[in-house]
Amino acid sequence: MHIQNIREKAKEFGIKTTKLKKVDLVRSIQLAEGNFSCFATARDGACDQFGCVWRDDCFALAKKKAN
Repeated sequence: MHIQNIREKAKEFGIKTTKLKKVDLVRSIQLAEGNFSCFATARDGACDQFGCVWRDDCFALAKKKAN
């Protein structure tokens, strides 16, 4: 998801978006939704949150962080 879309979604929850990186924004949104704030922490493509809208981006960033 593009950062602008993430910022718009964050604003829906009243989250201030200035100076926050993508990972921090998504984790804030996850908490506001009542979910785990686990974005970009998936290891080896393992995650039990199958309905998560951040899943693809999460795996991609977690893989980058691991390398």
